[in-house]
Amino acid sequence: MVARGENYEMEMVCDFHSELYPLAAGEKIDVVLASTLNDDGSAEESNPVYNPHLKSSLLDEYEYVMHGKVFKIKQPSKTSHNIEVFISYGGLLMSLKGEPRHLKLELDMNVYLLIKKRSM
Repeated sequence: MVARGENYEMEMVCDFHSELYPLAAGEKIDVVLASTLNDDGSAEESNPVYNPHLKSSLLDEYEYVMHGKVFKIKQPSKTSHNIEVFISYGGLLMSLKGEPRHLKLELDMNVYLLIKKRSM
């Protein structure tokens, strides 16, 4: 699952390490959610060991990356057609709310969050 060049109307609340990756108010960023770091979108090995010299990956394109797991999915209600997905990145949490067709995430799914600042 890598959606590049797509724009979705979603609400994201994300806790990240602001001392490691400081952002100024109003600064624009690109955010990608991916189930793999492989450039071609192929699945990762079952027990991957990171080796920066093996091949290129999405890590090469982004400045800040977190790995986490989907721990809760709140289904649409009668008043809202949106679903809300909760992901834990080792104590740093994220909530993503939007249309179900854009949030193809499942419970216990591994997810990478990749961020880079937009160049002006």
